Amino acid sequence: MKKHLFLIFLLLTTVIAPLSSSVTATENYSNKAYDWSFKPNKTNEPVTTEPLYDELLTKYGGYFIGDSTKKELYLTFDNGYENGYTAQILDVLKEKQVPAAFFVTGHYLKTEEALIKRMVDEGHIVGNHSWHHPSLAEVSDERLKDELEKVRDKFTEMTGIKEMNYLRPPRGIFSERTLALSNELGYTNVFWSMAYKDWEVEKQKGWKHAYDQIMKRVHPGSIMLLHSVSKDNAEALGKVIDDLKVEGYTFKSLDDLMMSKHLPN
Repeated sequence: MKKHLFLIFLLLTTVIAPLSSSVTATENYSNKAYDWSFKPNKTNEPVTTEPLYDELLTKYGGYFIGDSTKKELYLTFDNGYENGYTAQILDVLKEKQVPAAFFVTGHYLKTEEALIKRMVDEGHIVGNHSWHHPSLAEVSDERLKDELEKVRDKFTEMTGIKEMNYLRPPRGIFSERTLALSNELGYTNVFWSMAYKDWEVEKQKGWKHAYDQIMKRVHPGSIMLLHSVSKDNAEALGKVIDDLKVEGYTFKSLDDLMMSKHLPN
């Protein structure tokens, strides 16, 4: 009898307890907020980040860069609101046969259903950028879950697709708690290893400026962050893609990155 009780106890502690703790254990994690950053290198060399950031991303399954030994690129856009250029960006991606990921907010989902459906129909990833774009480190567990669930639920209602696998934390602000909780909710946190100041719509400097900024920062394994509100980005994108292909780069999907990370050596 005691043996049977012991076996039941083992089952409960190894199966049921972990499932329960995965929902309630975030108070055990640090909520010190960090602002994502990386350390650029010259001559298109791969970048690094703070050792602590690298450690936390590794621990909770997040990424900011792909395989830096391969000339592979991951093109991502943050879509907080529409400024009239996403259709042009999608036209270029379709023409060049390049996949991308678009991280969207609740505002974008409510106002741009046709563009969301086009992203899906043309094979792109739609990722979660939260409903209201708050600093996730400053909201409660309940609010964080609500921010992400509202985006996923609206996306599912709109497209019929239940999966939403990738999260870009608003403003690049994160903590151990936000990484842990979002990971438990099924998300892979995706930061970036290449970006430039492209989001100021009143300070656009022409397509050549965007082209030069991107070309001097890109590197093997880049997770490229661009903002679709930028007129410069939309106008430079075709030449960026063409010239990077000439340099031997290939454009991959975030799904390709996740698959490569889980393949056996």
